[in-house]
Amino acid sequence: MNIEVTTLPEENVSCSNCRACCCRLEVMLVTETGVPGRFIVEDEWGGRTMSRLEDGWCSALDRNTMMCSIYERRPLICRDFEMGDYECRSERAADV
Repeated sequence: MNIEVTTLPEENVSCSNCRACCCRLEVMLVTETGVPGRFIVEDEWGGRTMSRLEDGWCSALDRNTMMCSIYERRPLICRDFEMGDYECRSERAADV
């Protein structure tokens, strides 16, 4: 069996060159982190996600700074998504 391993180019991701690609992903809220209610959407089955703007960006993203406006109270999944790790680089590669 031949398994092809896909690698992503190493790139230094920092606050100065972050394109906030993760802020376009659907974010399920599975724990209470204090996210203000105005940023939460609930579906007909009670599932909760971060609300998104019509263009797909997270509604908590400050479009002037491209930084999270609720950083200290961001959801758990956002806390686990690390700048520059494999998932981050995958989203950046897909965004090109």
